Amino acid sequence: QVQLVESGGGSVQSGGSLRLSCAASGFPFSYYAMRWFRQAPGKERELVAAIGSAIGSAGPSTTYADSVKGRFTISRDNAKNTVSLQMNSLKSDDTAVYYCNTFTLRDNYWGQGTQVTVSS
Repeated sequence: QVQLVESGGGSVQSGGSLRLSCAASGFPFSYYAMRWFRQAPGKERELVAAIGSAIGSAGPSTTYADSVKGRFTISRDNAKNTVSLQMNSLKSDDTAVYYCNTFTLRDNYWGQGTQVTVSS
């Protein structure tokens, strides 16, 4: 079955950096787009970044929420079945639980989430 396991969360001061990782298993990783979402207390879950499948000569496309453009970078390692989110210049507004996600036409799959706390 599909499993997504996030790691790398923690506490950091404003302006600092963290790198989140998501280990994927149970599906042909290279063929699937991967996404990072986050959910802050009292707010809806929001898409942070997405990366396309690794299939195709052009390489995977990436998209970002406006709030993280220029600060966050999503990447994938298809040999290790992992997707990462490098987060730089962190702000207090980035405090949230971060979730790894993949999807098909029928289903969404989620990890358990990892907490990121940014203190000012």
